Amino acid sequence: MKYEWRKQEKDLYIPKQKPELVTVPEQKFITVKGKGNPNSEEFSKRIEVLFSLAYAIRMMPKQGYTPEGYFEYTVYPLEGLWDLTEEGRKLDTLDKDELLYTIMIRQPDFVTKEIVDRAFEIVRKKKPNPLLDEVSFDTIKDGLSVQILHIGSYDNEPQSFKKMKEFIEENHLEIATLRHREIYLSDARKVEPAKLKTVLRYKVKSRK
Repeated sequence: MKYEWRKQEKDLYIPKQKPELVTVPEQKFITVKGKGNPNSEEFSKRIEVLFSLAYAIRMMPKQGYTPEGYFEYTVYPLEGLWDLTEEGRKLDTLDKDELLYTIMIRQPDFVTKEIVDRAFEIVRKKKPNPLLDEVSFDTIKDGLSVQILHIGSYDNEPQSFKKMKEFIEENHLEIATLRHREIYLSDARKVEPAKLKTVLRYKVKSRK
């Protein structure tokens, strides 16, 4: 049976449209960093390189190599960690050119550095991409977090962040870092803005 994150990890990937508290365990990711407007071609190229590696890992058994512990699974969705430059933080309105981001795709637990290295070799042969040199394999643990399902345009996310901040305040918590996470459940190239589904997440800690 195929492992599907939408079904098996609903608590992490399919939250409600109201803020909720969740504990996110340690997870493995292939990641790439960048700066600037996410509507740029450079951002699209970074997404492309991540998915080419993610699919190279998933398709390994069809290439004649089955990693130890491998199981059939659906490739995880694209995620992003978002922050602003010092300059961007001083501005009253969001300047997308001042955004700092790490975009990434989660990997199943059986994935090791050796498997990722093998995926790099496959992609280098099939579809060489200079951005491959910027990709890392990382382990990230969000721990205690507040998340919400945002439906609609990315530009309307402040409405959902406001609800999250109110929830955090009411529950005697505080945001642990200015960086927030977004998990993209929709493909923005195929879904109209009003129907986009995005998980928004803040790492939080108890207020002292």
